[in-house]
Amino acid sequence: MIPYGAGLLSACRLCPRECGVNRLEGERGFCGAGKLARVAAASVHNGEEPPISGTRGSGTIFFSHCNMKCLFCQNYPISQYGNGREMDTDTLAGEMLRLRELGVHNVNFVTPTPHVPQMLEAVLLARGKGFDLPVVYNTNGYDALETLALLDGVVDIYLPDAKYRSAGLADTVSATPDYVRHNEAALAEMVRQVGFLSVGDDGIASRGVLVRHLVLPGRVGETEAVLAHLSGRHGPELPLSLMGQYFPAWRAAATVGFDRKVTRNEYDRAIEAASLLGFRNVFIQER
Repeated sequence: MIPYGAGLLSACRLCPRECGVNRLEGERGFCGAGKLARVAAASVHNGEEPPISGTRGSGTIFFSHCNMKCLFCQNYPISQYGNGREMDTDTLAGEMLRLRELGVHNVNFVTPTPHVPQMLEAVLLARGKGFDLPVVYNTNGYDALETLALLDGVVDIYLPDAKYRSAGLADTVSATPDYVRHNEAALAEMVRQVGFLSVGDDGIASRGVLVRHLVLPGRVGETEAVLAHLSGRHGPELPLSLMGQYFPAWRAAATVGFDRKVTRNEYDRAIEAASLLGFRNVFIQER
């Protein structure tokens, strides 16, 4: 049984696409997700930002399927092809408890949007069995307000992307032309729920929002536009992670303009843009 948000699965509207398919009866929408959550991996991950991975790692649960089709997706075998195995909520709750026993700082649900009802039930089941770690919602930022409302009081840390300001680019690169307006509303709701990222004396995050932005090759101007909007909407105190690890995965290698890595100069320009806008809490990747 999936009591939380089951109606969203019977006529699926978990994300802004609102496909309307009955996933409880086996129908599949844009993302391809079904009745049960499909999980590609559940393991200790040390590659997140320092306040998330800390010294003992983040307990990441990688869901399969995705409500976007980013042509450069580095996780395309699971996001686009659905590699993984189905888990009922009891099994998913058990994975959360197993990760807790491994000593991780948090449990980090990656690409959770198509699986929110199953995730919520698993969290509540796990908490009933002693789970007490922060819950991280690690999302592409293409989220619906109705779905985010279900997470209020359950999710402790939001790690959303802010990918684009251009509808044309969002459509061309990710098949998501309405990304900008939904992302803007989603980020505002996340900040309303939990505020900006709060880090303790041990350097580990317990609550709040940390926004991520991936710098794309040849499109530093898009990065500048995204950062300018974030600064104008939320102020320069907004915690920001500037990611420079782009490489031409999946279909990008065959797409002109996306078939190369980001250069050192491009990433430096992105860092400079954040500095000029006054961002004070920016995570930079070593290159």
